[in-house]
Amino acid sequence: MGKSFILSVLSIVSEGTRFWTNDYVGKSYSHVCDESRYAMLGLDMKRFSFCNKSLSYEERAKDLVRRMSLEEKVMQTVNNASGVSRLGLPQYSWWSKALHGISNLGPGVFFDDTIPGATSFPAVILSTAAFNQTLWKTMGQVVSTEGKATYNMGHAGLTFWSPNINVVRDTRWERTQETYGEDPYVVEEFGVNYVRGLQDVQGTENTKDLNSRPLKVSSYCKHYAAYDLDSWFEFDRHTFDARVSVQDMTETFVAPFERCVKEGDVSSIMCSFNKINGIPPCSDPRLLKGVIRDQWDLHGYIVSDCFGMEVIVDNQKYLNDSKEDAIAKTLQAGLDLECGHYYTDALENSVKAGKVSQYEVDRALKNLYVVLMRAGYFDGIPAYDSLGLKDICADDHIELAREAARQGIVLLKNDNGVLPLEPGINIALVGPHANATQVMIGNYAGLPCKYVSPLEAFSAIGDVTYATGCLDTSCSNDTYFSEAKKAAKHAEATTIFVGTDLSIEAEFIDRVNFLLPGNQTKLVNQVAKISKGPVTLVVLSGSNIDVSFAKNNPKISAILWVGFPGEQGGNAIADVVFGKYNPGGRLPVTRYEADYVKMLPMSSMSLRPVKELGYPGRTYKFFNGFIVYPFGYGMSYTKFSYSVSAPKNSINISLNNLQKCRKMAYTEDQEAPACSAVLVDDISCDENIIEFEVGVTNVGRMDGSDVVMVYSVPPFGIVGTHIKQVIGFQRVFVAAGATEKVKFSMNACKSLRIVDRTGYSLLPSWVSHHQDWG
Repeated sequence: MGKSFILSVLSIVSEGTRFWTNDYVGKSYSHVCDESRYAMLGLDMKRFSFCNKSLSYEERAKDLVRRMSLEEKVMQTVNNASGVSRLGLPQYSWWSKALHGISNLGPGVFFDDTIPGATSFPAVILSTAAFNQTLWKTMGQVVSTEGKATYNMGHAGLTFWSPNINVVRDTRWERTQETYGEDPYVVEEFGVNYVRGLQDVQGTENTKDLNSRPLKVSSYCKHYAAYDLDSWFEFDRHTFDARVSVQDMTETFVAPFERCVKEGDVSSIMCSFNKINGIPPCSDPRLLKGVIRDQWDLHGYIVSDCFGMEVIVDNQKYLNDSKEDAIAKTLQAGLDLECGHYYTDALENSVKAGKVSQYEVDRALKNLYVVLMRAGYFDGIPAYDSLGLKDICADDHIELAREAARQGIVLLKNDNGVLPLEPGINIALVGPHANATQVMIGNYAGLPCKYVSPLEAFSAIGDVTYATGCLDTSCSNDTYFSEAKKAAKHAEATTIFVGTDLSIEAEFIDRVNFLLPGNQTKLVNQVAKISKGPVTLVVLSGSNIDVSFAKNNPKISAILWVGFPGEQGGNAIADVVFGKYNPGGRLPVTRYEADYVKMLPMSSMSLRPVKELGYPGRTYKFFNGFIVYPFGYGMSYTKFSYSVSAPKNSINISLNNLQKCRKMAYTEDQEAPACSAVLVDDISCDENIIEFEVGVTNVGRMDGSDVVMVYSVPPFGIVGTHIKQVIGFQRVFVAAGATEKVKFSMNACKSLRIVDRTGYSLLPSWVSHHQDWG
């Protein structure tokens, strides 16, 4: 089809099959408001003010909506919008996905012989391990380029429902692989940068009127909020009531969404299935209108999780509402779009019955059409109209997928510097994932450009003997162990590939343990025991695996965690193992021992320890027990030393008569300062900046990248606060023998704040003699 696509199409989804048919024959169009297109439809475009480019998007959207009947309006409030033929408005599918590449999991995107696939980046938990904001934004730019090209060729929409910015509270959650880990600040940084990469049109990033800011594509941030349980024993996401304290809600669960809106200028938010303290988020006017609209000033639309209305009515039976009552509540709460069909089933009746005003329907539709106008659906965006097949699976995109995987790979163990291996040696490649392909792309992936398995990549570098050891991930018996042991016995080195797959950690399947599946641990130990040369264990997983057995086994010299490394995973792993790339990834989640799952139920939402129930804390911020590897851990083939230079080591804040000291609870053995804290909203935060410089010197013999992480530690003795928290990080490349300077500038109010039990954000005073900085 070349540069443009057939815009007016009939999209029918029936039993998994999609049929696309032209409304007219002879020419294709890339946007609605094309005068020749209207002429072919027998309409005069000049009659329609919504196609008048001299008007604002708000005025144009208002004109479009006012021309519709109630019946027509209702048909546009769901993800498969019907369009209005008499207005020249085509059908539109809102549901496209782009979590780590363009995905066909949703009716908005399809692949075929014309576009067989798109670049598949690593599952985002591995990209997070790179701790590289530039990489994250660049990935977003590449994904949006491929998304726009796919749209131009008639294979996608312009609204991509990604990313997932839920903070990982418990790594039993099977969707950990979709997320940016357990630290809220890291999640915020990845979310903002990825959204900016997806949406920003160069040169318009700082447009003052955000409702007129063009969008390369539209993205959204999900799932709002406190959603991180799918199916764990008797608990199910459709009925689970997340009982969340205001402290955890403010500090952790909604913080990434706030920055996604305020700094990422995301154009949509999805509300989640689960209830929060008894109320479904999609029905909660405080969370939607009150917070997202009024406090954060979202310029975009709010959408339900798919079939979320059905969940509210049929699963949760919230307030025993009928369809009509439930629909009215969600619209009044601020929902703009339903992913599902309840709006088309019952919204018209709800309006006619007086349960919700037509004004609310109009408001929702205006929000939707302003976003589509910003994304070029009505007028096009000339800079991107020429994108096409050449821009999908381009060589530089595939290389970026390889680079993203390499940057994220974490070296957990390297006894005696056994890695990197010498190219050309005879190596035994064993384990259920040694020839992995589809496993590598993880959840919410599309069809990749081309898989490169570990077996293929290693075979191009060394003399490989391959033996699976297990037929599949379940590794249900030891029938094939002997072949793997034979290969290892005669090889100069052995690399064992183990881990999970989507049968073990995927949407709808939460985990009940942190162990390798089936007999995989038995395979690893037996192969390691008999191996002639050094053994490297490579773990493919999105969430936690307790590898303490390998950490403590002297026969296993090295351990690599590689997540689900995407279509170029085999090349990326081989690059690290053979020294073409020096690993610099860091763990984005704490690696707990297997017994952690016995200490507390997944259904307990508290991040802090619950003393009365004997529950420990969660994440590195609140857990102080035994672990296998800590958050932020990762080794390199080289060594780094550090120096810190700061112009000042304290900030003095003088309070006026309109500001007051706030009390904070301290432990009994700790004397509280005379002025414990001040409310962040009461002070001028822009004036309280912390600046310092870290010198990073590579004292080894190999070039490499290091991640400089900055943590804040609260004043000693404050009750219920975190142990420490990330407030900044930068990834820096340092040549062997060289030094690089890394500068940090931080807002004290944001970086040093503490959220108290009532939800207030406080800046605590520091009494230096109570605790060393360390």
